[in-house]
Amino acid sequence: MPFTTVYFREAEALIKAQRMKKNILATLEDLEQSLATFHYRGFTVRSVLNDAGWREESNDLNILEGRRYQFKGYWRRVAIEANLSVYEYLWEGLFRLQLGFDQGKIDTGILILPGNRSKKSPLGKSIDLVKVEVEALFPTISLPVAVVLFDVDASTLADESVKQLPQTDETTDIYNKPTAMEAAI
Repeated sequence: MPFTTVYFREAEALIKAQRMKKNILATLEDLEQSLATFHYRGFTVRSVLNDAGWREESNDLNILEGRRYQFKGYWRRVAIEANLSVYEYLWEGLFRLQLGFDQGKIDTGILILPGNRSKKSPLGKSIDLVKVEVEALFPTISLPVAVVLFDVDASTLADESVKQLPQTDETTDIYNKPTAMEAAI
């Protein structure tokens, strides 16, 4: 499950200047390995970012003061947003990163998205679509950003190596017990 990174508006230079290139690459490689083994993408992303140190300062994760909106990861003025379910998260992810950039909280952002598209798609490859869409959103979205496209294939999820949650009598009973309302009837 390879990934491709596309840089916009000098994002690569900013990442190198902050000496984050190796750390980001290691985090993305860890994410790649974890996605090949675990089924739950959202949990996997949070877990990998937490293990890599991207979620340590919960205060820095906040996008807007007094609200629950948070970046998926934040470290040294670089924020990560991710959604490996739908490519269309591109716009929302860019908007969230732009808010942090406009408030002076981040210098650059990383947006992680699924890169697989149907071969029948009239829009072409994801990498070409990302280039067109991010440039089309300028000047509204003006932050330096790296878009990482993961080739998350559905066949990967059907692989035998995918780890499932263990089924024990105790966990099975939780789901088979009647609710209080059902028991009263």
